[in-house]
Amino acid sequence: MILPISKKVILITGSSRGIGRAMAEHFLQQDYQVLGCSRSPTSLSSDNYQHFCLDISDEAAVKKMFSTIRKQFGRLDVLINNAGIAAMNHALLTPMSTVKNVYQTNVFSAFLFCREAAKLMRKHQSGRIVNLSTVAVAYDLEGEAIYASSKAAVESLTKILAKEFADFNVTVNALGPTPVETALIKNVPAEKIKQLIDRQSIKRLGTFADINHLVEFFIDEKSDFITGQVVYLGGA
Repeated sequence: MILPISKKVILITGSSRGIGRAMAEHFLQQDYQVLGCSRSPTSLSSDNYQHFCLDISDEAAVKKMFSTIRKQFGRLDVLINNAGIAAMNHALLTPMSTVKNVYQTNVFSAFLFCREAAKLMRKHQSGRIVNLSTVAVAYDLEGEAIYASSKAAVESLTKILAKEFADFNVTVNALGPTPVETALIKNVPAEKIKQLIDRQSIKRLGTFADINHLVEFFIDEKSDFITGQVVYLGGA
């Protein structure tokens, strides 16, 4: 049974912590019906929040989740592909297990979620998809060959899907955050973070607010002529 709901429905991957958690909290404040997912449970609690625990690269589990979304809400207005993992190591010291894990999480899951979301959005001839990349792509960062190349694949995917989904009024864009204080960078040496910031035009860490602002721009109803774009924060 489809619930009668007037709120826009947004799905955010990796919503249990970090950027995803901040986005979920932000869009709850903006009166969205927020759906989130991650491998682990979340402490986020709201009448307008629903959490799914699953492996985002597990096709069967993801399709089951989208089936539940379709049955409960009848639509999906926005998808934010936020979930991702990093690998920071010299290529000669990187095992294939790491390569497979990074690509499985960052690339394969992004494609899977985009595909399933577009199926649901096509029925209403409307939708917004935002994929998260990284400034590591723009900087061609040494020591991050696998992470940066996986996100480069996400950027290419974004541009191609923008063309494929345009016929049913679904826009697909990407944003590349600068370093933000999350668990993803907690083990990165402070000197490396400083070197990254020094390469930016605006020399500071990014914030959750910076990311949320750009996401809001991409998903705004008035942004229906903006698709296939990749925007890096901080002037990368």
